[in-house]
Order: sequence, then C-alpha cells, then structure tokens
Amino acid sequence: MKKLLLHTCCACCSTEVIERLKKDYDITLFFSNSNIYPFDEYEKRLNEAKRIAKIMELDLYEDAFQSIEWDMFVANAGLDSEDIEKNEETNYKKMKEGSKRCELCFKFNLTRAAKFAKDFNFDCFTTTLTISPHKNHEMINKIGKELSKEHKVEFLECDFKENDGFKKSTELSKKHNLYRQNYCGCKYSKRN
Repeated sequence: MKKLLLHTCCACCSTEVIERLKKDYDITLFFSNSNIYPFDEYEKRLNEAKRIAKIMELDLYEDAFQSIEWDMFVANAGLDSEDIEKNEETNYKKMKEGSKRCELCFKFNLTRAAKFAKDFNFDCFTTTLTISPHKNHEMINKIGKELSKEHKVEFLECDFKENDGFKKSTELSKKHNLYRQNYCGCKYSKRN
C-alpha cells in the first residue's frame, strides 16, 4: 500500500477525503496552514485536525507556523511592488477568494507538503483543498503536478468535491461534532 501524505486544511474537509482514500493508501495527515489568521483560529483548526486523526486512527504532523513568511511570499511572488500599492487588481490584500492570492497561498502550503513528502519517503502527496466548492481544483492540481516534478514525489490529482464530496464531508463533520469555520483562513478572506 502506498504511503500518502495528505495536506489537510481543516478537519471538516479531511473527513470524506480520508474515507475515500483509506482503502488504497496508508495515510498520514500534514497540517501546514501558515495562512490561518488569527492564531487562535489556527489552534482551533489544528486541535480539530488532531481530533479527526485520533478518530480515524492516523498520524498527524504539524508543520511550523510561518505566518510572516506566508504573507511575504503571497505579497511578493510575481507581483510588482509599484502595482501592489497603486492597483487594486494586483494588490493581494484586496483580491477576492479564488484570485492570484489564493494560487500563491496554495503554492506556499503545497510546497511545504511536497518537501515533507520527499524528505520523509512518502510515495505521494495530495490535499483536501479540492473538496471545497470555493476552491479551483484545476488550479490546485496544476500546482501539485508542478511541485511533483520539482520535488520528485508523485502528486495524487483529485477533485474531491465530485460525487457529493463536500456534502458528505459536511455530514461527517456533523457526525463527529467538528468545528466548522466560516471563512477560508487568511485575514484577507476573513475580511471578505
């Protein structure tokens, strides 16, 4: 059975994804979410991820919380500094969910997952992010495939919202009485 590192954004999204993958993969959860704001929200989501790991009898690794590095990466990756200040369309702080800011956020967190998967000899990695109806699975899978080549570890391309994935994750979240957040995670999505 292949060893899979599953980047998990939150416990709620993890539920149905774990159910789908557990028959074919030896799953380890990886909580790498330096975008989450404020820190008490990060801790809530981490504690729930630990709880679902225990319920599902899986190991979970917590990545270092690097909110400053995340913010700098998202602010500086591919955006011209003059444009950031002048133009709302290129100012990552004003971008809406699903924009270039989200693409950079996915890249930051998934790069950390790819490195961890490679460093600790996992056969492959993937993410729970594609279960959300608010996330672009094509964008996420494209980033995953690029990182797969760069770090020489297989990326499992998925769209977990298929076959009522999000609905099933909501039902499982209720069953396990999991905390369900009402925004993506970063301070900019909270504002919107």
